[in-house]
Amino acid sequence: MPFASYLRFALASADNARILTFGFVMAFASSVGQTYFIGVFGPAVQNDFDLSHTAWGSIYMAGTLLSALLLPWTGQQIDRIALKRYTMLVCAGLVAASLAMSLVPSSVFLIVAIFMLRQAGQGLAVHTGTTAMARAFHADRGKAVAFATLGFSVGGSLLPFLAVLAIASIGWRLTFGTSALLIALVVTPLVWWLLRWKGVTTTVHDEPTHQSAQINGPAESWTKAQILRDWRFYLIVPAMIAPSIIITALFFHHPELARAKDWGIAWVTGSYWIYALGSVVASLAAGPLIDRVTAARVLPSYLMPLALGLLFVWAFDHFMWAWPYLTLVGVTVGISFTALNALWAEAYGLKHFGAIRSLAVSIAVFSSALGPPGMGALMDFGVSVENVCAFMALYCFGATALLVFALKGYSKPA
Repeated sequence: MPFASYLRFALASADNARILTFGFVMAFASSVGQTYFIGVFGPAVQNDFDLSHTAWGSIYMAGTLLSALLLPWTGQQIDRIALKRYTMLVCAGLVAASLAMSLVPSSVFLIVAIFMLRQAGQGLAVHTGTTAMARAFHADRGKAVAFATLGFSVGGSLLPFLAVLAIASIGWRLTFGTSALLIALVVTPLVWWLLRWKGVTTTVHDEPTHQSAQINGPAESWTKAQILRDWRFYLIVPAMIAPSIIITALFFHHPELARAKDWGIAWVTGSYWIYALGSVVASLAAGPLIDRVTAARVLPSYLMPLALGLLFVWAFDHFMWAWPYLTLVGVTVGISFTALNALWAEAYGLKHFGAIRSLAVSIAVFSSALGPPGMGALMDFGVSVENVCAFMALYCFGATALLVFALKGYSKPA
């Protein structure tokens, strides 16, 4: 049973349990900067600042693009700064971003607050946990990254619902203020304690000493400059950014999709647990498979569930089709996070992992900013939601063809 292997893995030692919990907590804490969390504040923020849907979407895009531009620099600092200190800086950023959002005085400063949330949450909190997993575990890297992704699934299924209740009860500003308080008083002390393990490298210069640290990657570590000179990386990019562009656009425009399909927005958002379930199952199943056959062999098919889900939206109108659609979207998300992060370690090594992953993340974040306005523009030009989804599915097929070709020969710098 593959899922039983996670229990044995987590309980193999106290160090294992602490490291894996650290990855989970950082992924969970990143929720304050994720689209699924920020999105539920949209109506209240728009009402307070008298923003149209286009203006709110543009502000969100601007903040996300600014975050993407800074991520290559902030992300690579994890290669130079001790993990505990870097994590504390990220937690401080999460607190500051939540406070900034709760106190934001105008729509201009709203761009700054969104930038801070996206940088600290979507960007660095995720980056910190994932980098720690990749460096702490080698032979079991796939399972470690998959375990960390559970934080996204738990956060995505619980926090938007709790935020809706809190907004109705205490308002959106106090809800963000409460988030800042919880991160400061609960998350920060918890990760500080979790980082007090002794059997794992915490800086790039240390030799791996963890019991699971068996080499599963190239003997030579790539630099970011080598990657940027390699044509194969550019063939991977279209598939790498597909979930960022497509899924961010879909979730941002779910109200319009629900209206066009006559599904009801309450039905769609109330079914997000289906999306979370698909993500969890796929991620946990992908972890051991990646450890056994490598991420380069798992990745080529990872966009197919998303493409199939999009074709369901294109072809069917009954409200029950929302469930297979959300399940399949979740499956692609679950596989992508686990397999892509394992691929960077497999193909490029660990010495410059922070810089390499921050480059990939910045590209993905930049792409996620383009998804909502791009889909909105197509709909403004009269393209139906169904046909937009069909176009996205075709993109997935084309990106997959490039990915298959690119992954045939990854071994050493070209």
